[in-house]
Amino acid sequence: MPMYRIHRFSKLTGLSPHVIRAWERRHGLVTPIRGDNRYRLYTDEDVELFRYLKSQIDQGVAIGELAEMGREKLQEQAHRLSVENHREPPPSERLVLELTQALQENDRVLFERKMNGALAVIPFEEALHRFLLPLQERVGQLWHDGILGVGQEHYASNQIKQKIFSAMNQFRALEEGPIVVIACPANEWHEIAAMTAAYVCRARGCRVHYLGANLPISELATYCDRIRPTCVLLSVTIGRASDDARMLAGELAARILPLALVGVGGQGVQAHAEVFLVENIIVFQDLKALDSFVFSLTH
Repeated sequence: MPMYRIHRFSKLTGLSPHVIRAWERRHGLVTPIRGDNRYRLYTDEDVELFRYLKSQIDQGVAIGELAEMGREKLQEQAHRLSVENHREPPPSERLVLELTQALQENDRVLFERKMNGALAVIPFEEALHRFLLPLQERVGQLWHDGILGVGQEHYASNQIKQKIFSAMNQFRALEEGPIVVIACPANEWHEIAAMTAAYVCRARGCRVHYLGANLPISELATYCDRIRPTCVLLSVTIGRASDDARMLAGELAARILPLALVGVGGQGVQAHAEVFLVENIIVFQDLKALDSFVFSLTH
């Protein structure tokens, strides 16, 4: 999980370092990790909690009253409010424009400098919504329009995938929590949406098995039979004919549903949602719906 030193944490939460230290000392509302250099290090979960605390205090609630509830209860309320009132931050349109322009000019140094610079000052999950996913969508459209070549599209996609994997690798290994298997079905090669779902599940406390792109349902069934997951999530971005959607839904119902809950998302299933729903397969309309579902698994 990404870690932030106290001055960065202060900027992300809108609270002064003095107030943060006071709440830590007097109320035990946060226990920062100590880095090798003994600096305090805070997590995205801490950011969510302290933003919630500030919002409550701004409404007139006393910090002492909040502290009496305990961190666990406060964290649960903070996340529930975040999910219920979730508003996707507007895409950083200027940054997306600059990144796509760097791609068009094949300026790798500029592209990576701008991307890495933005990631250094924004919590990773917020960065996903503000510019990484909008960038992927924009690059895909430019490729479709013939403005970007296949190589440029692959380069940008791989850069985004590397960032997501890097963020996931910072999480600590979990010994408890729901087991979630995430994959893309056969002939589905676009995996950024699946990787984003994997990040969200991992950030919410799930034990994630990410199996990647182009996985036949028969192989998915074999894997799930061995580990018996809580749920299986599939990302389908390629549009399908009605018969193909019905075949996928039937195969999931016959081979995966007896083993775990099954959910599907992506543009490739939205037009055929009823085909999946009739088989008792969950259909996620967007990341907010997925987040709410994952929250229900972990609470």
